[in-house]
Amino acid sequence: MRNQELLNLTVKAADDKRAEDIVVLDMNGISLIADYFLICHGNSDKQVQAIAREIKEKAEELGYLVRKMEGFDEGKWVLIDLGDVIAHVFHRDERTYYNLERLWGDAPTVNVYSE
Repeated sequence: MRNQELLNLTVKAADDKRAEDIVVLDMNGISLIADYFLICHGNSDKQVQAIAREIKEKAEELGYLVRKMEGFDEGKWVLIDLGDVIAHVFHRDERTYYNLERLWGDAPTVNVYSE
């Protein structure tokens, strides 16, 4: 259940910084890397950095280990490895280019707004 709590925290942190088009892919049985991929985007480098910073800070506040954060300085594609959840925070143009949702198209999406 702790990974569900981490997922909810990650989604809320991204949403709090106005991340757009938040998508969660259920990677169970598809990838050994993580249980969930969160994918979202911002419209500027600064917004991408703000979203990533919020996810990192909120996770650390609740005692989660941030294993790695890459791409923060560039603000184009920030990857935040939280163990069971990996957050991909893109700049809008980069998200379209890499299209992770299509790459991992066999992964079911998770309804993150079911409350």
